[in-house]
Amino acid sequence: MAGTRNYQSIGEVLVNVKTEFPDITISKIRFLESEGLITPERTPSGYRKFYAEDVERLKSILRLQRDEYLPLKVIKERLLQADNGDEEPAPTIEQAAAGSDPGGGEDLAEAPTGLQMSLEEMAAATGVDRDRIKELETFGIVCSHGPEGGRYYDGDDYVTLSIVKDFLRFGIEPRHLTMYKHFADRESAFFEALVAPTLRQKNPDARRTATQTLGELTATSRKFKQALLRNALRDNLAAG
Repeated sequence: MAGTRNYQSIGEVLVNVKTEFPDITISKIRFLESEGLITPERTPSGYRKFYAEDVERLKSILRLQRDEYLPLKVIKERLLQADNGDEEPAPTIEQAAAGSDPGGGEDLAEAPTGLQMSLEEMAAATGVDRDRIKELETFGIVCSHGPEGGRYYDGDDYVTLSIVKDFLRFGIEPRHLTMYKHFADRESAFFEALVAPTLRQKNPDARRTATQTLGELTATSRKFKQALLRNALRDNLAAG
């Protein structure tokens, strides 16, 4: 009986947190475990054992996702800092205005390797509802994979939807995001053309050089776009 032990099963945890987080699913809890954010013990037969501290950690993660719209990479870093007793330094005014963090800019979260989630699971994991995901797919923002009847979304889709959710909360519609898609496609083709001569050399050193060049171009592009956007917003505000 649950009352004679000091831990809960994954099903009991689901019931426990569902009042505050109606969209939570067992699949999402398992996904958070696979990403290393929660680490419940296992019984000898493999069943998960959630103690009180595990449940509170899960709730903290879900609150950070819901209330602060943080990607899992940032949440994981915060949890590690808390576990180590470190305090996260507050960003300066200049860093906040530039949209950067104290480390010089928040990197894009790494896509979870080997992730395959159904439409329902992806909606539960990201907080973007099913209809929105399907609408985003019609605009090419995300793309399901696999055969008919077994379609799934991968880690890149998860990262993209985690970012898109921040746009959606401002009332931005999926169709508005197509300008980013079109620019990304054009920029990708442009950068690929720049490194194509190096790639044609067909040797490992050339491929490493091309990869490094693409990384540097991407970083420079990100900073350039940020500077242009900041300048444009400043000029528009001054004119208003």
